[in-house]
Amino acid sequence: MFETITIDVDARGVATLTLNRPEKHNAMSGQMLVDLKAAAEQLGADETVRVVILTGAGKSFCAGGDLGWMQQQREMAPDVRGKEARKLAEMLQALNTLPKPLIGRVQGNAFGGGVGMASVCDVTIGADTVTMGLTETRLGLIPATIGPYVVSRMGEAMARRVFMSARLFKADEAVTLGLLAKAVPAADLDAAVEAEVVPYLNCAPGAVASAKALTRTLGMPIDDAVIDHTIDALVSRWEGEEAEEGISAFFEKRKASWMV
Repeated sequence: MFETITIDVDARGVATLTLNRPEKHNAMSGQMLVDLKAAAEQLGADETVRVVILTGAGKSFCAGGDLGWMQQQREMAPDVRGKEARKLAEMLQALNTLPKPLIGRVQGNAFGGGVGMASVCDVTIGADTVTMGLTETRLGLIPATIGPYVVSRMGEAMARRVFMSARLFKADEAVTLGLLAKAVPAADLDAAVEAEVVPYLNCAPGAVASAKALTRTLGMPIDDAVIDHTIDALVSRWEGEEAEEGISAFFEKRKASWMV
């Protein structure tokens, strides 16, 4: 049914949603955004599903935006770029509002949009070997559509430490930042995720869904106005000279003009 992801549901109703482009380090393509949004809607409507685990196949959790997708966006008109940005925003919001517990299993590196997906999970457990980073500003872009979820997860003060610098950080720092709940040896990752799953199987599913919805009303609001603002901010950056220079330098395998 899906081109870029897989879904497996066990007898308990625990669904594992896997990003399945290992040869591309699970980088997000336009098709993956469509698949993930549809998967979130499908799992949310399935009364037999109690918990969802989000993970990646292969060495990486998610390397951010797919290079081919980025090249296509360079040639797009601003309104079309906006539509592509909205695909990402709608996918993240679909996962964020999933009426089931969403547990992130970060088995490999996560950059850019991958950090965004880790941030929409209710709890995220990572292998202690992973590297993460919000790398957009190296390209002259900004972590816009993922921004509300990243800041909501980390808090503004913690987010400021890594949101603008594109600095890479290890799993232990991701725990300090609040992005990961804990980091464990890779061999212990499944057991740590399972420990998060089991308590939900003893809870009333409807009450869990209602409690999750309530937390969103009590925390930082991520509504249509916020989402529209992030899309506009990203499209504006795409139109600037820095984005043109940064993305050109990336594909030409050279340093951008501002790099030392």
